[in-house]
Amino acid sequence: MSPIPFHRTDEARFRSLPGHPWEARYATGLPALGGMRMHYVDEGPRDAAVTWLCLHGNPTWSYVYRRMIPVFLAAGHRVVAPDMPGFGRSDKPVDIAQHAFSWHRRVLQEFIRQLGLERIHLVVQDWGGILGLTLPPADPGRYGGLLMMNTYLATAEEPLPEGFTQWRAMCRSRPDFAVGRILSRGNPHLSDAECAAYDAPFPDLSHRAATQAFPEMVPERADADGVAASREAASYWSEQWQGWSMMAVGAQDPVFTPMSMERLRQRIRGCPPPMLIPQGGHFVQEHGERIAEEALRKLP
Repeated sequence: MSPIPFHRTDEARFRSLPGHPWEARYATGLPALGGMRMHYVDEGPRDAAVTWLCLHGNPTWSYVYRRMIPVFLAAGHRVVAPDMPGFGRSDKPVDIAQHAFSWHRRVLQEFIRQLGLERIHLVVQDWGGILGLTLPPADPGRYGGLLMMNTYLATAEEPLPEGFTQWRAMCRSRPDFAVGRILSRGNPHLSDAECAAYDAPFPDLSHRAATQAFPEMVPERADADGVAASREAASYWSEQWQGWSMMAVGAQDPVFTPMSMERLRQRIRGCPPPMLIPQGGHFVQEHGERIAEEALRKLP
């Protein structure tokens, strides 16, 4: 792939990350990245019985999993948490048009293959699920478990949730919104330093192509990019999936409500009733310790 123009956030902005002590690693040479590098956390034994692959959404990054990672590591498991291009410590394409469903999906597929990940328990929320739920059907032998949090399967079979359309309208009108402030609204327990960590990837609007693009990327029409892969995934999860599943739902999420998450749960073969987090909002990972602990208790 030809080189992609990008910005790289100054590493100095990531020097003080409360609750996030892990070494920064970078994947390079992925064909779809076009010369960019992609940041990821990779901790725990490489030969662990379980690898938790944690996929974030918009506008967060792997930092959102800092409360869950230590719980999985304490169990002797491996945790891999990448930053999608445009987010976190990963390089950030300058062109909004670079961000497309199929491109981000291809990046994740190449990343998983480059690291040789196996025995994957997929952990998804928001865009981590919109993209991540389409990955196992193309390579089912790598996956043994699924932990879903507030997310969506973009099959374009019904209108987008009202809460999402309101979010998209806000992003259009205020493209430079403060990420940390958005996180703190649903998570008043966050410290100023934690909010600053969410703002760290984006020193100015020129680094914000991804946060502008992602709300527009959610497919609405049957011919939209990503719908075919999402419909294939819907069939796979309902008819072919044989692994372990768990769902955790933030009850206060105005975007993907408990009702919408119940519709998604019913599409996952064998998924039990959800773990409800009464105080949890959209970014339910901010209550992640108890979710990770419950996931370990429910592991087969």
